[in-house]
Amino acid sequence: MKRNQLHGTQMLQAEAEIPFKRRAEYIEEALQNGLESAWSITDRTIPLFGRAPILTGKYSAATTFLGVPFQEDMRALESPDVVFVGAPLDAGTTYRSGTRFGPEGIRSISGLYSGYNFELGVDLLESLDMVDAGDITVIPANIEKSFDQIVKGVAYLHEHATFPVVMGGDHAIGYPDIRGLAPYVDGNIGIIHFDRHTDMTELNMDERMHGTPFFHATNIPNAPPVNLVQIGIGGWNGSRYGVKNARERGATSITMTDIDRFGLERVGEMALEIAWKNASCVFLSFDIDSIDPAFAPGTGTPEPGGLLRGRRCDSCRSSPGKGSVAWRWSRSLPIRCGGHDVAIGRTCHLRCVGNARDRREAGTAFSGTGSRPKRHARARGGIIRGRGRGPARFDSASV
Repeated sequence: MKRNQLHGTQMLQAEAEIPFKRRAEYIEEALQNGLESAWSITDRTIPLFGRAPILTGKYSAATTFLGVPFQEDMRALESPDVVFVGAPLDAGTTYRSGTRFGPEGIRSISGLYSGYNFELGVDLLESLDMVDAGDITVIPANIEKSFDQIVKGVAYLHEHATFPVVMGGDHAIGYPDIRGLAPYVDGNIGIIHFDRHTDMTELNMDERMHGTPFFHATNIPNAPPVNLVQIGIGGWNGSRYGVKNARERGATSITMTDIDRFGLERVGEMALEIAWKNASCVFLSFDIDSIDPAFAPGTGTPEPGGLLRGRRCDSCRSSPGKGSVAWRWSRSLPIRCGGHDVAIGRTCHLRCVGNARDRREAGTAFSGTGSRPKRHARARGGIIRGRGRGPARFDSASV
């Protein structure tokens, strides 16, 4: 037997004879519709927004959230009221992974629902102009490059004066979400963060990961820690380093004991007051581990003693609509939870968007001044080059 007689040798030669024309056309079309990736991505055939799953892989099925239109060509994005976008990253998880399938699970379960809510008296499809941008292309083996992708993707959406609804993904994505929108906010950003953990350590296992987003987010000049409110903190899986940073930076921690003592409504009022103090807008962040694992078992770091499911939905209902700039959901693991977690995520998405709709009707949904943010290429605190085509970077090295 000789090497040239091997079937493998023959197939090596056969590959050279297969044309590459159609695949090259797919790549070109994906780059045109999905935009160029962040500056740190070496392979320039990878688009910013995934548009060719046959080329780069995809963690979301061929569906959209609530069946809204799919924004195939991101160059043609105008200024819809709401853009749903996936950030299927779980490279920042230190315990149970799988939340890369979160956007797929949330989109899939959303197909069961119509967008009409009897109790709220809202039909989102009639009230809001909504599109689904698909998933931001993340780099599973490189969390920092994935951050750059998410920064640029969120910046592109916010530049177009939309309300981004980001479906994670592990909680590490909270940092690039805020970093992406910060240059477009004239003033400070308040942050309301539902979680059982502070996520305020500087590094996890020598990297910026799911326990670090709000340490780095509050390094951004217009996202000060005094406007950070964390609700649901507690349990036996916390980080003393994170608690130390939260204390020294002046962040506000609200425990489940506080919620039991004062009630979620009063806690919500306090959170809004702190987040809004001298701020122009509020970023709302939900980690599913803030829900008791009896109701949401599919999370990377389950922590008993969290919010009950009804409380979680109520908290979404009273979330800040006036001046809200983005909403983010993280850590649903559909392959572990049998659909419970993603169903809760879907409900919270709809509640939050419904709340934004109510504020829009009052003229206060998209900025602190009662008007939607203006589209512009240069912003305070950083530079966004040419409608999202260039790198989104802050001048401060601490970011």
